[in-house]
Amino acid sequence: MKILITGANGQLGTELRHLLDENQIEYVGTDAAELDITNAEAVNTYFEANKPELVYHCAAYTAVDAAEEEPGKSINYKVNVVGTQNIANAAEAVGATLVYISTDYVFDGTNNQMYTEETPAAPKNEYGRTKLAGEEAVANTMSKYYIIRTSWVFGEYGKNFVYTMLNLAKTHDHLTVVSDQVGRPTWTRTLAEFMLYSVKNDVPYGLYQLSNDNSCTWYEFASEILKDKAVEVSPVTSDEYPQKAFRPRHSIMDLTKIKATGFEVPTWQDALKSFMTKIGE
Repeated sequence: MKILITGANGQLGTELRHLLDENQIEYVGTDAAELDITNAEAVNTYFEANKPELVYHCAAYTAVDAAEEEPGKSINYKVNVVGTQNIANAAEAVGATLVYISTDYVFDGTNNQMYTEETPAAPKNEYGRTKLAGEEAVANTMSKYYIIRTSWVFGEYGKNFVYTMLNLAKTHDHLTVVSDQVGRPTWTRTLAEFMLYSVKNDVPYGLYQLSNDNSCTWYEFASEILKDKAVEVSPVTSDEYPQKAFRPRHSIMDLTKIKATGFEVPTWQDALKSFMTKIGE
């Protein structure tokens, strides 16, 4: 099977490449330098020439706060909406299967229960709106696709909350972390493993939600990350830590559908422990 990874040098794309390498699965990885997904002509030409059968669409604009104002807003839209539509059009034209990664930010964060795949989306920031538009582009264009919503992503190969906390702990003896936003952390390894699993095991096409199991606040997540470090972590409210982009206060996604596929979902605590061991912490 001819496999293409867009955004191959990003946090998830790099994790996915390493996992494919471990499984001796051949693929081609592209990033913006090799394939400008916002250029429809370039995308169509690439797909017509290479005819991938499976596309892991990891390319995305993920600067959530920058997406709230220009120039980030326009870049966010071009990459996450226009780029995804271009990829979907080209993938459908060659009969490929498309795997698209979305986000819990498609929800408004007001639901005190878990969000299922059927819960109506109501994004309240620009990033969430464009990722939802990307979902719609895929669902309305593709015959064979997986849309995978994820949340609070951390991994070995990019900037993320875990690295931020570890780095801050080197220069601070006291940190404050938001305690009124609840969600589920996701290790890129877990996400990449499901991306492979879904195709290999002929999981039914459609929309899925994947994170590591169990939930926590950012404060609880930080406390677990730094439990063996000489640093005090204190809780604060979102109002005490203002950000440009709205963050859902409660974005726990239901994992029932993903578990029904037979995929084993580790807890975020186990995933974090494995990740910390891997990076030598």
